[in-house]
Amino acid sequence: DNWAFLYAQRLALKQELPLHICFCLVPKFLDATIRHYDFMLRGLQEVAEECAELNIPFHLLLGYAKDVLPAFVVEHGVGGLVTDFCPLRLPRQWVEDVRERLPEDVPFAQVDAHNIVPCWVASPKQEYSARTIRGKIHTQLPEFLTEFPPVIRHPYPPSCPAEPIAWEACYSSLQVDRTVKEVEWATPGTATGLAVLQSFIAERLKSFGSHRNDPNKAALSNLSPWFHFGQVSTQRAILEVQKHRGKYKESVDAFIEEAVVRRELAENFCYYNENYDSVQGAYDWAQTTLKLHAKDKRPFLYKLQELEQGTTHDPLWNAAQLQMVREGKMHGFLRMYWAKKILEWTHSPEEALQFAIYLNDRYELDGRDPNGYVGKLQDRGMGKGGCLWSICGIHDQGWAERAIFGKIRYMNYAGCKRKFDVGQFERRYAP
Repeated sequence: DNWAFLYAQRLALKQELPLHICFCLVPKFLDATIRHYDFMLRGLQEVAEECAELNIPFHLLLGYAKDVLPAFVVEHGVGGLVTDFCPLRLPRQWVEDVRERLPEDVPFAQVDAHNIVPCWVASPKQEYSARTIRGKIHTQLPEFLTEFPPVIRHPYPPSCPAEPIAWEACYSSLQVDRTVKEVEWATPGTATGLAVLQSFIAERLKSFGSHRNDPNKAALSNLSPWFHFGQVSTQRAILEVQKHRGKYKESVDAFIEEAVVRRELAENFCYYNENYDSVQGAYDWAQTTLKLHAKDKRPFLYKLQELEQGTTHDPLWNAAQLQMVREGKMHGFLRMYWAKKILEWTHSPEEALQFAIYLNDRYELDGRDPNGYVGKLQDRGMGKGGCLWSICGIHDQGWAERAIFGKIRYMNYAGCKRKFDVGQFERRYAP
């Protein structure tokens, strides 16, 4: 279910040439830990096995693409290169670096395979909110939300087979923190991801519409780790979920709003706003209000280490933090509360954002993702779990002015108590 892969195979079939798949394994990426790399590498082992059955050699190259890929292209006489898309600055830089180093006669194409409506097609500019992008996306869904053609067993074998992959060597090449351990509830790989999708449809979809904002209810799809690592396509999830609209209209519509509209809104923001992970990326009204209140007295001030260990005075905040540390996934509704409290308990909006992004990227399986920076990955409650939504009011509106927050939307403990049984959640994730 990968449009870049499918496009590459179509080019190869047309030219009657073998097809190679390369994955460039970088030694470190932002604040990713062994938790993230293990999920990714175990998923890639499944990809390597599938490729072998399809007669398509899979190469795992160790190092940055600019250092290993152009050489591979020359050595194997590769006639064309196709890559996927990610709007974040680091992956975009990787693509740029490869482009500069490729032989001039090798065409290089980029396919946005993880958005349903490709990012640059959905809109040519930064959209203000879900309201302004929703119509643009829904108008184009009939063209892009289609069934995938199959990848076929490739009829043109390579002249030389892929080197066997030394998976152990891959692990030892990593320069990452190994103290943040893998999680038990989520087994990597497409097979498991698709099974989670089926269990969502069978057991949880019916209550997604009504209970997705209650952290004590099992109403979420829980698919974001597989979406993030490309092991399950969002498009596949939508195609499957849509089949149940007759029975669960409210839930299906809510799922599509989150997995398509809000998710692609976050991609749009990161693609068109180079300050997507800093206060400078916020709208003028938000920057002004945060500046006005930057010197307001904070009721509590916590160091990063105290936040990381979940040792604040607030048992609900601590429980949410511990859920993320232990399970690699915090409930969507609580992600908003969690990030807003960091704004309230740190020296400045800049520090709050820095801490929130660090913790998100270090512990969340789906961290280092447009949805973590800005908005919402499907499943994050109304999905407003993103750091910039919570702290800088991105894709939100101004609210009544108050201390510290200014006009940024406020959340508090009492509000959470009105929404769900806070005590039940706190007991589940007690220190």
